[in-house]
Amino acid sequence: MTQERAFKFDELIKKEIGKIIFDMLDTEPGVLVTVTRVITNSNLFTAEVFVSTYPSEKAPEVLKNLDRLIYEIQQLLNKKLKVRPVPKIIFKYDKNPEEASKIEGILKEIEEE
Repeated sequence: MTQERAFKFDELIKKEIGKIIFDMLDTEPGVLVTVTRVITNSNLFTAEVFVSTYPSEKAPEVLKNLDRLIYEIQQLLNKKLKVRPVPKIIFKYDKNPEEASKIEGILKEIEEE
């Protein structure tokens, strides 16, 4: 699979899983869950789906709920995608947004000095 095609496939999975999570995941008010990126294995059997949460303290709870719903999410993804085989999804927590926020804070502190 070419690199461009792999990128488009990852974006398609990201978009569809984002919609599914929005409809299925029941979070408490004030908790935001975002699918940040998807990395599909080169053999297309697995896809790592990275999610971030706001506030970040709710991440373990959100990942637990996603893992509990993974069978239903996978079934809906199988129905929506016209590709065979549909990769098995694995949810992982994405720390990049938190790290970027910390770096921005440090840079602001340096600027103010």
